Amino acid sequence: MADRLKVLLDGTPLLGQRTGIGRYTAALAEELASMPDEVDVRAVAYTFRGWRGLRSVLPHGVRARGMPVPARLLRKCWLRSSFPPVEIYAGLADVVHGTNFVLPPAMFAGGVMTVHDLDFLDAVDELPPSDRELPELVRKSARRAAVVCTPTAAVANIVTERLGVPQDRIVVTPLGVDPAWFAARPPSDSLRARLNLPSEYLLFVGADGPRKGLPTLLEAHAATPSLPPLLLVGPGHRSLSDRVHTAGYLSDVDLRSVVAGAAAVALPSRDEGFGLPVLEALACNVPVVCSDVPALREVAGDQAHLVPVGDAEALAAALVSALEDPPTADLLAARRAHASVYTWRRCAERTLDAYHMAKN
Repeated sequence: MADRLKVLLDGTPLLGQRTGIGRYTAALAEELASMPDEVDVRAVAYTFRGWRGLRSVLPHGVRARGMPVPARLLRKCWLRSSFPPVEIYAGLADVVHGTNFVLPPAMFAGGVMTVHDLDFLDAVDELPPSDRELPELVRKSARRAAVVCTPTAAVANIVTERLGVPQDRIVVTPLGVDPAWFAARPPSDSLRARLNLPSEYLLFVGADGPRKGLPTLLEAHAATPSLPPLLLVGPGHRSLSDRVHTAGYLSDVDLRSVVAGAAAVALPSRDEGFGLPVLEALACNVPVVCSDVPALREVAGDQAHLVPVGDAEALAAALVSALEDPPTADLLAARRAHASVYTWRRCAERTLDAYHMAKN
């Protein structure tokens, strides 16, 4: 036990409604907590308002630390200097892991940061005002990090190209599919009534935003009356017609049922770092249509219909094909087998490899 790695994990993404990064951080923390002989994990919240709430959302075995300082002030400090180092308020550690692009400075700990994607480097104007300094902060964090984790080899290549991080300092840590997805069932009558779900629907899962390519999907859907209604799940959506429905942010349990009941899942993003909805749909045996971008090609393998970015006509044709082609038993088995390769345990084990590299 004396040789356990002491790790400080950025737990800020666990607070509030969880996006993909929040789900990644939660699953990673839970898997690391299940390895008590190898790693001692403390989660740190870099926020004034929510850091006390971190204790209530952590898995058993992970302790909470926090610094009651506004996150914006901390980022400004870290952009200009190496103060305050994380050990001042979280204690000594072997490794500090920035799970959400930003790596705090440390006096002694080895630094690991996760870069989920780098689309924002070419779309700074799409960032909220509070994040306008994010590109420079990420560049500085990458220079500070001993190891950079990425969810796909596609992102690893971009990190080398855009941030100058050598490949031997990058560890690919693919995300995982929770086992509950493989047992998901379509919505019950009560859930259908509560969410006002159509009897058949296409599904988009994700927050609204330019990167997600939603206008292309809406155009494709509007131009193809034969397609079933479209359901948008996630924050920020609004219904634009009687054939487009919204469900807002859903709990994990409700989300699994809604995905399992979909006729097909569409992910028309202009860029992705991983594309977890692709694997989760495949685990439910739901056909997937997604953009032909490097990370989605890597994650989907040959189990999804790939279409050019921004091509509404091709997207519509692929959706029609996905609905009309009856899946064979072999195809259904192949979808689930492909998704089953991606586990959170594997993600944690690869991340632990990164920690050992950073410590050394």
